Amino acid sequence: MNLATNRDSLLDLAKSRSPADRERLLLGIVELCEAGGEGEAMGQPEIQALLNSIFLSLVVEAERDIRQRLAGKLAHADWAPAALINVLALDEIEIARPIIAQSPVLKDHDLVRLLAEATIEHQIEVARRPQIGAPVVAAILKQSEPAVLAALAGNATAELSQADLARLVDKARQVAALRSPLSRHPGLTGELALQLYVWVGQALRAALTERFRLDPQMIEAALAQSVAEAHAGAPEGQGLIVVARDEERDAMERRLIDKLHAAGQLRPGYLVRALREGRLSLFCTTLAMLGRFEADHIRRAVDSDRPELLALACAAVGIDRSVFPTILTMVRELNGGRPSGGAESARRASGAFGPVTPQVAGIAFRQAALSI
Repeated sequence: MNLATNRDSLLDLAKSRSPADRERLLLGIVELCEAGGEGEAMGQPEIQALLNSIFLSLVVEAERDIRQRLAGKLAHADWAPAALINVLALDEIEIARPIIAQSPVLKDHDLVRLLAEATIEHQIEVARRPQIGAPVVAAILKQSEPAVLAALAGNATAELSQADLARLVDKARQVAALRSPLSRHPGLTGELALQLYVWVGQALRAALTERFRLDPQMIEAALAQSVAEAHAGAPEGQGLIVVARDEERDAMERRLIDKLHAAGQLRPGYLVRALREGRLSLFCTTLAMLGRFEADHIRRAVDSDRPELLALACAAVGIDRSVFPTILTMVRELNGGRPSGGAESARRASGAFGPVTPQVAGIAFRQAALSI
């Protein structure tokens, strides 16, 4: 079918109010996008008018899988209608992700609007987008959302000035997730590395020392200053090096989880992400929120010699049996080998995933947690 015939067919379908015809219309447009690719035909005014006139009215009513397919097809298209791209960018995150990450239609002002209006997950994708400009970076730094800052710190292509990097390094004293990506950032200077050195762990300290050949005397002086200022209660906002307190970090993590949960964006996959970022306390907080468990019960299960308890909690929130061994390994790496236990414990842990329902697994965890 040639372009003109295809267009006429779509226009005929557009006149129908039948749900089936409207779905066929949207699928037809997807096929038109596939056939047109990035060719000159798609940029013709008549085609642009057709797309603009029917896309927006249809996409809101379309099924989720249709919207997701459409987003995937339009992610690289520079001819796609800007209004439609912005609508898809505000859709649920699995639909919006390829648009936010790749669409050339999204400009800096569109990305700044997403940071102001969309969920935390959307904001994280904006911060990860390749080659984001200075206005977007400025908006992320102004909002100071820890998870979004961490994504920005890991984006080596973002337009970060030395002043921007300095602000991120300063925030790293309280936001632990910033430390590892910042230590690898290509724009980090020796001066900023010395400041970052004070509040990172031993592994990152060794990496920073090797990368920047830090002077041992300067390191000793920086550490001494940090200790002195911490004891003196140095105020925030004066460029002083202070030691972040665990309770402050826990409070920030709790606020992040509360925001995700309130937005309906807190999902089991976030558990794996937290562990990959080395944030065991965030993992525990997330698991407690997802399962509506007592936070203390989760922490005691993680510190126990009974991995089957952690397995029950994970099964209760929808973690698949095949994923749990990876979760258990990462938890143990971050928690000194706990939850401990040998082959028999591993067998019991595997048994937590079936054939019981998540609801039954949750009840079993709550009962077992009382005995820890």
